[in-house]
Amino acid sequence: MANTQNRGRSQVVYEHLRGAIVSGALRPNEPLVEAEISERLNVSRTPVRESLQRLATEELIVPRRRGWAVREYSPQDAQNLAEIRVALEGYAAFLAAERAESADIERLQTIHETRLTLNPDQEDERVRTNLAFHNAVIEAANNPSLHGAIRASTRFYFNRPIAHETPEVLMRQGNKDHAVILQAIRSRKPKEAEEAMRHHLNRTYKMMERINFGTP
Repeated sequence: MANTQNRGRSQVVYEHLRGAIVSGALRPNEPLVEAEISERLNVSRTPVRESLQRLATEELIVPRRRGWAVREYSPQDAQNLAEIRVALEGYAAFLAAERAESADIERLQTIHETRLTLNPDQEDERVRTNLAFHNAVIEAANNPSLHGAIRASTRFYFNRPIAHETPEVLMRQGNKDHAVILQAIRSRKPKEAEEAMRHHLNRTYKMMERINFGTP
């Protein structure tokens, strides 16, 4: 029973830290000290240590003299990972157009309609609903192995720092992209869904590249 509880705590800590890293709440080179995390999350150091080791295996954190730090990716690293995500998530949209059930499409529609009501300054909700939309597409593909591969390759999400720097016109364009993806899935047009998702992710990555790395 104790081992099961420890594994459960480790998973909770891991998901919390991973989410904070990929969402931008924890920034590149930010230190991760085992004792401090343990105290902040009110858990023993064992699940924290196990979680940090998992994150290190995923190359999301790197060792430092006093614990760990969030890994800082180079522009080339970011581009390589983005290209993998574009390929995998594009195919997930393809499969979603073939396999999505009515409940999946209703869920996508609900998320999309919620996003249309948001203002630019509602940054947390923009981030949450964007992630929810993409996850709903991936889940509609009904391929757990593909879902796992996308998660493993995704080190950067549309996050609050990006949302803060995104002008309203680009927010509206993102919603238009989602509408095209949703319509292709609803209409059972796999190739169009894949193309729309890849176009959306490529455009979003270029925006993130300019903000994160100052590229033209």
